Amino acid sequence: MSSESQIIRTEYSDVMRKSYIDYAMSVIISRALPDVRDGLKPVQRRTLYDMYELGIRYDKPYRKCARIVGDTMGKYHPHGDSSIYEALVVMAQDFKKGMVLVDGHGNFGSIEGDGAAAMRYTEARLTKFTQEAYLADLDKDIIDFGPNFDETEKEPLVLPVRVPNLLVNGAEGIAVGMATSIPTHNLGEVIDAVKAYMKNDAITTKQLMKYMKGPDFPTGGIVVNKDELLNIYESGQGKIKLRGKVEVEERKGGKKQLVITEIPYTMIGAGIGKFLNDVCSLVETKKTTDIVDISNQSSKEGIRIVLELKKNADIENLKNMLYKKTRLEDTFGVNMLAVANGRPETLGLKAIIEHHVDFQFELTTRKYKTLLAKEEEKKEVQEGLIKACDVIDLIIEILRGSKSVKDARACLTQGITENINFKSSISKKMAALLRFTDRQATAILEMRLYKLIGLEIEALQKEHETTLKNIARYEDILNNYDSMAALIMEELDAYKKEYGRKRRTAIENAQAAVFEENKIEEQEVVLLMDRFGYAKTVDAGVYERNKEAADSENKYVVHCMNTGKICLFTDTGKMHQVKVLDLPYGRFRDKGVPIDNISNYSSSEEQIVMVCDMEQMRFANFLSATKKGMI
Repeated sequence: MSSESQIIRTEYSDVMRKSYIDYAMSVIISRALPDVRDGLKPVQRRTLYDMYELGIRYDKPYRKCARIVGDTMGKYHPHGDSSIYEALVVMAQDFKKGMVLVDGHGNFGSIEGDGAAAMRYTEARLTKFTQEAYLADLDKDIIDFGPNFDETEKEPLVLPVRVPNLLVNGAEGIAVGMATSIPTHNLGEVIDAVKAYMKNDAITTKQLMKYMKGPDFPTGGIVVNKDELLNIYESGQGKIKLRGKVEVEERKGGKKQLVITEIPYTMIGAGIGKFLNDVCSLVETKKTTDIVDISNQSSKEGIRIVLELKKNADIENLKNMLYKKTRLEDTFGVNMLAVANGRPETLGLKAIIEHHVDFQFELTTRKYKTLLAKEEEKKEVQEGLIKACDVIDLIIEILRGSKSVKDARACLTQGITENINFKSSISKKMAALLRFTDRQATAILEMRLYKLIGLEIEALQKEHETTLKNIARYEDILNNYDSMAALIMEELDAYKKEYGRKRRTAIENAQAAVFEENKIEEQEVVLLMDRFGYAKTVDAGVYERNKEAADSENKYVVHCMNTGKICLFTDTGKMHQVKVLDLPYGRFRDKGVPIDNISNYSSSEEQIVMVCDMEQMRFANFLSATKKGMI
């Protein structure tokens, strides 16, 4: 065979396209997006299942996170250990999740963006909520299992989650060509919405939102565009406007202070530090003169950022400035994308609830089919034992007359009496009529003698009655839609009662923040720029008094208005604009700032050949010529 026949000739672009689509689908389905049924990404599902398998329950001691991460990586998730640990940490952070799924012990990071300690120092276990609502009944053939990456273990394809986790805990993930961003919601409200849908599946999104008002972020805050929420939940896409909560506190001497007690969810992490810096720069650039001091007094009790104000400060205007100029008002982009029936889909609120309810019916059906089969098995054995107790003397005669277990079993199940010695022909005739099932015969052969005590026989009959009641109940649940729906609702109510909590995020329609900046008084100034590119502006009167020194020390001297712009022409034929207000204004002997810092001009790549005022250019004819005589 020639080596030529081993080479597959194909169009390069086709190979690239196919490979890239395969990669994209792998990222979308098995990494970045949650499943609509359990609301979990594969890494979260595998971590929780691994903790369940290791027996790290809520009532057992904590175990090292390194152990959990290593086990998950070795058995189910062949990716970096940091990605598994990060997923574990987020599931334990109460400021990121609506309901915490992992009970963390040690440093699991803070709302201000501090990272968690290394996994060798931290410990974790499942929470009671996760165990009851996410991992119960795994032994009842309730979900499908598939092979892991090397086919040495079985892993669940989806967890039997009993609450709408996709809504309760939200999700965020960046896939290839698509991203998901689902806000967190209130457990009690979501459960009420699910029940409303189960009672009337023709319900509209608007009616569902009577039960579930909107997002409920763990950091609180205020949603200020209530009227736009309906459209967001119908289409599954949109922007939620969020504000932090600001309170006014009185201080001694008639002074007041603004206290931020809740922040927008989007400000978690580095956003808090950035907010403090933004407020400082507002004070430095004299956008406001009302703020005297700023301090971050946040602690484990919660957020508390204090702005001390001058006497008679305009509080409303200041609040509006904070909303407008900092991240105290921010937008949360909603894109409710999840994997439904094996493919990514943008889903509205009703569609998510619909998928959840279908999944609950599937789980309940499978659970009660398994339970029913077990009860049927029990019933068969119990009936056999009850019947055996009535003819126990005959059975003892069969067993004593048998040479082997095989002969005894053949007699009990098929009435074959050939190889057995009986005391009388009547016994032989009666034995020939026996027709126990295989399962019953096994139970009889394994029966202990104490089972023949009167009380034990009574207990067996009571047990049989209970089994018959269970069978009737399970059959009713399986064959009657209303019975199954009532059971699911009952379970949901129990979760709501035990784990529900008050809403933290307020929802309202608020006026857009309008902030009036102090008008700048227009005046003539003079731009001074030395040969090193350091620039500043001074008052025209100051320039006149120091004219001689100014002209000799500076390369460019330009008269302009403080509200105008300056044009920098360079030897590469570019023009850069600079706002005069961006240049430092002050004393004649101040150093100024490098012009590179406040414009796109780069002294390493080009040289300034001329500087002029924008206003003057409007009324001047302008001629430019190159070295080679192009004009």
